Amino acid sequence: MDSFNDVLAAAKEYCKERLVDATYNLYIDGLEAVRFEAGGKVTLAVRNDFICTIVRDRYTPLLKEALASVLGFEVEVELVVPAAEKQEAPAEPEPEPDGRYDFTFENFIKGPSNQFAYAAAQAVASNPSGAYNPLFIYGQSGLGKTHLLTAIATEIKKNHPEFNIVYVDCETFTNELITSIQAGRTDEFRQTYRPADVLLVDDIQFIAGKESTQEEFFHTFNTLHAAGKQIVLASDRPAKEIKSLEERLRTRFEWGLTADIQPPDFETRVAIIRRKAELLNLHMPDDVAEFIANHLKSNIRQLEGAVKKLNAYYLLEGIQPAIGVAQNAIKDILNETQPVPVTIEKIISEVARTYNVSPAEIRGMRRTANISSARQTAIYVVREITGMSMEDIGREFSGRDHSTIVYSLKAMEQNLENDRRLKETVEDIIKNVRS
Repeated sequence: MDSFNDVLAAAKEYCKERLVDATYNLYIDGLEAVRFEAGGKVTLAVRNDFICTIVRDRYTPLLKEALASVLGFEVEVELVVPAAEKQEAPAEPEPEPDGRYDFTFENFIKGPSNQFAYAAAQAVASNPSGAYNPLFIYGQSGLGKTHLLTAIATEIKKNHPEFNIVYVDCETFTNELITSIQAGRTDEFRQTYRPADVLLVDDIQFIAGKESTQEEFFHTFNTLHAAGKQIVLASDRPAKEIKSLEERLRTRFEWGLTADIQPPDFETRVAIIRRKAELLNLHMPDDVAEFIANHLKSNIRQLEGAVKKLNAYYLLEGIQPAIGVAQNAIKDILNETQPVPVTIEKIISEVARTYNVSPAEIRGMRRTANISSARQTAIYVVREITGMSMEDIGREFSGRDHSTIVYSLKAMEQNLENDRRLKETVEDIIKNVRS
């Protein structure tokens, strides 16, 4: 390893293999190296107090295990919040939201499928609160919504360095709210978001069905909008299709401008491939770019993933991009599917956030009304998405027997027939897990 950053990157990969994507992205991916002391003490920076508390309580053992696997010896792990760390270390350039330095307007490839959303994002970045407020961008996963949100934040920060810009994904917002409620620190939570000059929220569809989160976000939205602050939201579907979204939020999301992003056409896909290769200093033959564009049609992340794999082949083995090599890279990408255990973890986590309980309570034996409802919902969604047998589902829920699972499924089916709101909540949970 050449540096502490390399060690941390390898440790993160170790953790990534052992966590569901949502958990890894929320709690581990954003960790930053601060210092590595000779005595075997590692200091890592965490984005804020809420995330710090969760990582310290739940994931420190995994981090220590990961670092030991990379270094060959055990270390102690200390977590700090960047604001506190700045008093001891020289100030460093502030990273862009989500750590994506290349997500700028200049690096966004425009085409017929995204031109309107791009123009709207530029208008907001040029004139915060004076163009469209809120701006609501929607489209399927992997089409560039996060890129546009990050580009807006980057441009506003460049033109208005004094602005307080807050960028968050809705899953993080929800988890931070839950943690703040449990810790009795909701005032501190509100002070993270309500003083914002610009609030950008990614994956807002995850707010669906979560009553406490919707209530808090409603007041946050009202506070910011009334003060003339800019709000930008991104979702995988239009607000009217987020079925268990409260009507008062739905109407507010539609107050400003709604812009959609569609899958890119062939020419745009080729341009994206060439641009990504250019950023990596990788020579990309035209026939290879066109081959990839012809086979990966709906997801920009897959296009970028193919280029990154070709770049890895070149850097590690000296293999130049060619159609035969691209076939292998594309095969790997197209075969990427989440294993059932990962999907189950994702389902239970999403249901837990919706019902404001913990995943452990859903899997456990407590039978309070709210936990029992959450458990029945989780069992039903697991069955719907995975098609697992009753016995296998029972094993995932503290070894419950076949008859208990059958009863839960029948009870849920009857409840869904009689409760439209529950039906909409379940539909949103399934969409969120599959997104």
